[in-house]
Amino acid sequence: MEECIFCQIIKGDLPSKKVLENERVVAFWDIHPQAPFHILVIPKKHISSLVEANEDDKEILGELFLAANKVAKILGFQENGFRVIVNVGADGGMIINHLHLHVLGGKYLGSKLIK
Repeated sequence: MEECIFCQIIKGDLPSKKVLENERVVAFWDIHPQAPFHILVIPKKHISSLVEANEDDKEILGELFLAANKVAKILGFQENGFRVIVNVGADGGMIINHLHLHVLGGKYLGSKLIK
């Protein structure tokens, strides 16, 4: 997936401000933050979207959420709470076709997702 911007970040071809990285996932600051803390957590394996995930991806799906929790702890907003969002498809607001979690925190985000 040479054209995938997230795959280019994983390979080191594009810069990112990383918060966490291991052999299966990478987490970095979103360049268009929607909250004081807005981190993207992505699998290093290219999975186009959640609907493309299958039984073989169970471990990486769990690891994405564990990484989201670690990011919140590392950056110090775990205790007050945070939101994790997965956009799927055009109607879900997905812009980059590589599975990713948005981890948002650092302020009260409200009880509604859509206004």
